Amino acid sequence: MSIIETLKVIVLGIVEGFTEWLPISSTGHMILVDEIIHLKQPEDFKNMFMVVIQLGAILAVVVMYFHKLNPFSPTKKPAQKRATLELWSKIILACIPAAIIGLLIDDIMEKYLMNGYVVAATLIIYGVLFIVIENANKSRNFEMQRVGDISYQTALYIGLFQLLSLIPGTSRSGSTILGAMILGCSRSAAAEFSFFLGIPVMFGASFLKIVKYGLHFTGPQVFYLILGMAVAFIVSVYAIRFLMGYIRKHDFKFFGYYRIVLGAIVLVYFGITALIG
Repeated sequence: MSIIETLKVIVLGIVEGFTEWLPISSTGHMILVDEIIHLKQPEDFKNMFMVVIQLGAILAVVVMYFHKLNPFSPTKKPAQKRATLELWSKIILACIPAAIIGLLIDDIMEKYLMNGYVVAATLIIYGVLFIVIENANKSRNFEMQRVGDISYQTALYIGLFQLLSLIPGTSRSGSTILGAMILGCSRSAAAEFSFFLGIPVMFGASFLKIVKYGLHFTGPQVFYLILGMAVAFIVSVYAIRFLMGYIRKHDFKFFGYYRIVLGAIVLVYFGITALIG
């Protein structure tokens, strides 16, 4: 087990934890960071690691929102339990488009679109969209202020927006938050519903990656996976708290500008690397 590799895993866990929930593309950051630090593991394991590490991030949502998402809580009244079950029904409905399409085109996306140029383009495009949409939202009164206000139809439409995140660099949270706001959800409702959508999506994606890779882990690889997930979990707790506190007073335009700058950096970095190579 290498100390240097362990430090790299910690760095990747920190990056995953911060970027998974902010609408700035965890994939874009992970690709860029790995290009710089170079995790020295077989390519198949690295691809699987980049997805499975997200389990740590998603567990942060499960822990932080456990009461809200638990339909069997003894402290909830019957009406609250029904509302929670209804929320889960909407979450599952919203996940169906990505589950079906994602299974069909996962290999194609990984083969042809998992590169720096695609990531840079989507970072910039969605950065511009965040700024444009937030400018349009200046005087808008959102019809759906809370997650419970989201209808089944709106949930399905948000699920369709989630399909955009199959393109690397788009950001799952970015596409669902943008879509939810376009459909009339407040910033906090859009962010929370995006968090909840991540639970089945990431568990499913991680399960598929593990099945595809197989259980052929070495001892150090098991350690790296657990360490990466643990770091991502801890950092995610702070990232989620930060985002929910931030959007109570601000809009998402800052993240739009950040995406544009990061996209330009990614584009320049891979352009220079190609010229040197």
